Amino acid sequence: MTQPYDVQRTNSETKLTVRGSLDINTASQLAEEIDRIVGHKPTKVVVDLSGLDLIDSSGVAALVKLYKGVRGINGVVMMTGARDQPLAIFKLLRMDKVFNL
Repeated sequence: MTQPYDVQRTNSETKLTVRGSLDINTASQLAEEIDRIVGHKPTKVVVDLSGLDLIDSSGVAALVKLYKGVRGINGVVMMTGARDQPLAIFKLLRMDKVFNL
């Protein structure tokens, strides 16, 4: 199984691209990567969700973990590109307001 995400770091930001399904089968992989991302103490994290087709509660929990972790070190998280089922889930949970989608 390929990773459901890619991470690119520059001096000014960390970009996390999430694709495919972010569910019970893949969220734990992402959660481990989130620990590494937060460990680098980024000032800005951009999360590209344009390739994300499906998300469940464990996927939402992983993204909330990222949001809280980065905000906890006074960083900024920007989520972009949410569409279709993931966007509907974020709206249902009212996370679209938190994530500024």
